[in-house]
Amino acid sequence: MLTRRLLLTVPLAAPALARAQLRWDPPRPISLLVGFAPGGGTDIIARLLAPALQQTLGQPIAVENRPGASGTIAALTGSRAAPDGLTVYMSTVSASAVVPPQMSPPPFDIYSDQTPIVLAATVPLVAVVPTTSPARDLAGLIARAKADPGGLNYASSGVATQQHLAAELLSAAAGIRMTHVPFRGTGQAVNEILAGRIDLAIDTFPTYLPHIRGERARALATTMPQRISWLPDLPTVAESGFPGFDANVWYMLMGPPDMPVSIRDRWAEAVGAALADPVLRPRIEAAGFIPGGGSSDDAAALLRRDAERYATVIRQSSIHIE
Repeated sequence: MLTRRLLLTVPLAAPALARAQLRWDPPRPISLLVGFAPGGGTDIIARLLAPALQQTLGQPIAVENRPGASGTIAALTGSRAAPDGLTVYMSTVSASAVVPPQMSPPPFDIYSDQTPIVLAATVPLVAVVPTTSPARDLAGLIARAKADPGGLNYASSGVATQQHLAAELLSAAAGIRMTHVPFRGTGQAVNEILAGRIDLAIDTFPTYLPHIRGERARALATTMPQRISWLPDLPTVAESGFPGFDANVWYMLMGPPDMPVSIRDRWAEAVGAALADPVLRPRIEAAGFIPGGGSSDDAAALLRRDAERYATVIRQSSIHIE
């Protein structure tokens, strides 16, 4: 009877043993690459998550800023890393889905040369102007732009980034022409807005939230279909005369190609736990982010959907990436 009981327990124990063997724990410190300068949305969400991920994974995590080429420098570096889970990158819809296919030649294939791990967060964009601007609302800004074609400028963190595309979508919808001024990261653009040297930015909401609250920049409208809870009195672009206008930025943890499923899933699990943390989650939301989550398959589907969507926008706007 005892022998029979032991035999019966073996099939039940085997799956648990297999799961334990599949678990990955990083053996050395980790590099988390960010493709934009400090102070932008990508940098903010990476640094918010890093301490919790470090605690879960049991290794130090160094957030490394490698700005340039609309975020693709860090993405390219990450795509060439060893698939051992020790180098990952916090990417964006522009750096991993939109910009690379438009470059000639593409620096990497967005489907075969990177591994979507998990959606970290999504943010609306917000149209902001300096406090010295005479524009008090979006209609006022558009009136200025129509009166001086090409005279107003707007900032972005690089060609074909979401900031650039959102401004071009607005320009097309409103029938205006403005001058694009790309920077190496959102942080640099913020400084120019605060100094009054740039007329407009349509940028990630978390980046400008403290400046809006501190009355160092003026918000005109947000870009998602619905108003945002952080500033419920602020109208959307859609409400301001452009029905159907919708733009946002997502941040996704990415790894190199051929990352083993056990490592990918361990990272996704760690990010999911961080996003569910009752202390950290309210901090992420208070900073202006909509926490992400879901599976790696969900992340891959989102990448493909937006890559296809924005390729159409770029063709229609005649945007060229050198």
